[in-house]
Amino acid sequence: MSSKIFKSPLPYIALIIAHLIWGGNFVVAKITLQEFPPMSLAFLRFALASLFLAPFFLIETKKVKINRADLPKLVAIGIFTISLNITLFFEGIKRTTAIDASTLTLIIPSFSVLLGWWFLKEKVYLINLFGIILGFAGSLFIIGVPQILLGNFSPQPLLGNILIILASLSWVIGAIISKQVLKKYSSLSVTAIGFLVGTVTMFIPATLEYFQNPGWVSQITILGLLGLTYITLLSSISAYFLFEWGLSKTSVISADLFQYIEPFVATLLSVAILSERVSSSFLMGAAFIIIGGYLGTLAKEIHHRHKTHRI
Repeated sequence: MSSKIFKSPLPYIALIIAHLIWGGNFVVAKITLQEFPPMSLAFLRFALASLFLAPFFLIETKKVKINRADLPKLVAIGIFTISLNITLFFEGIKRTTAIDASTLTLIIPSFSVLLGWWFLKEKVYLINLFGIILGFAGSLFIIGVPQILLGNFSPQPLLGNILIILASLSWVIGAIISKQVLKKYSSLSVTAIGFLVGTVTMFIPATLEYFQNPGWVSQITILGLLGLTYITLLSSISAYFLFEWGLSKTSVISADLFQYIEPFVATLLSVAILSERVSSSFLMGAAFIIIGGYLGTLAKEIHHRHKTHRI
């Protein structure tokens, strides 16, 4: 993969920038959710992003018309990468730490390999499966399975960590569908339609949140507005566009490999801003996930060249 980066670096630079932004989003989202209800924040995020992208999307559709037969896939991308992913992420980050959440998303490359093997019939080797198992074992450490077995755990962080994993799985499913659709449509079109789907699906839950507690609007501070701005302009519009464009020029596995940038950014900011602490079980779990991620993805090409047994 290194030779590809040097020959065509721009897609990989786009992916790196996207993941840097998303790394900071863990901390920004956790702070912003102190002022915004989760579904209201999600709705505002994608409603504003959709309005911003609307003129560009209309110009794009004049060049390439959207085929009705492709609408189910485009809607599915929006549901998995926006509606489900963001809902699960916001509900999860409220209950767990930004450090745990960012590290658990490192299983995304493993999910990509596993689902690529099942649904796209991509080649997978025994070493890759071992890496995936190791990565999942690491995620169990971070979730808190050892503490559960000892009867010493907190249900809220446990639920939050599980929701983050489900959000990651949802993201990978959407990315796999995106890879197929991006052969026909631009990243701008796919992103804009995804945002619109997210806006529509989150409208009713956001409305219900308002009726349950209409006073939250008057309690928003400048910090909350800055958080919404970061989440909308950077984490939504810029990062999603960069990721979709980079994905269209590379592969799902290559794109998700840069996921490893996010926890390093999130951990630094979490310790500095949120005063979160890194536990020994977290370090062990993170090590398992990183090693497992390497064996499950990066090692794929190496072992292919050495003709390792394929599943």
